[in-house]
Amino acid sequence: MDDDPPVSNASPKPTDLDDLSGIVTEDDQPVDNVFSEKQQRLLTYPLLDGWSGPPPVDGKPVPFLAMANVGLFFARGAPPLVPDALLSVGVEQLPDPFPTEGRSYFTWVYGQPPSVVIEIVSNDRGGELSEKLRRYERIGVPRYVVYDPERHLDAEVLHIFATAGGQLQKQSSGKFTDLGLELLLWEGVFEQVRGTWLRWATLDGTLLPTAGEERARAESEKQRAESEKQRAESEKQRAESEKQRADALAAKLRALGVEPD
Repeated sequence: MDDDPPVSNASPKPTDLDDLSGIVTEDDQPVDNVFSEKQQRLLTYPLLDGWSGPPPVDGKPVPFLAMANVGLFFARGAPPLVPDALLSVGVEQLPDPFPTEGRSYFTWVYGQPPSVVIEIVSNDRGGELSEKLRRYERIGVPRYVVYDPERHLDAEVLHIFATAGGQLQKQSSGKFTDLGLELLLWEGVFEQVRGTWLRWATLDGTLLPTAGEERARAESEKQRAESEKQRAESEKQRAESEKQRADALAAKLRALGVEPD
């Protein structure tokens, strides 16, 4: 839409922060298909479970939050955007998710727009490369990613935008160096579904693991350690057998009056 209320960069007044009455944060309408629902988890859980955050500042860790399918409220009187996933660095999760201010992402509560917003395309009616692109640009989202696995919008599967000169400009890479993260496409199985998935990785291309991958890695490490233990035990037994044979041979030689070397 192009008729959103203007977004002010001024600091919100205390009354603006306190009074969220009348704002509807959920409509209880199912809107996602199975692939999108799984993809949302794949874009949030590995961050929350296995990422230590962006590079520390002055030796201190930088907090962050990751959310999926929650309202992004950016101006009073404007309907929220509902990105499929978002990452916001430099802010902390509110400890109580039940009051209104904790139920969605209010830019005037958190003090900034999200650092990265991701949309997963499921049809050609969402305006991800037109209306939504302009709206995210107006509210100051610095990075916007559109994943179109079925190519509803055009021939490209992945569109990545970053702010340059006050506008979201198309990028050729999903590397976000200041975050220490990269978004890339990965072919594999997630939650029993084989497909091409959008995933977070470190800048060297190492995927942030899912819980299942972490369990598999731990099990593999356990098996490797057990194999090493068994190999060491076998080597110890072999060495003891060699020693016993050498001792037996030495005893025979001594019985014959020959002193072994």
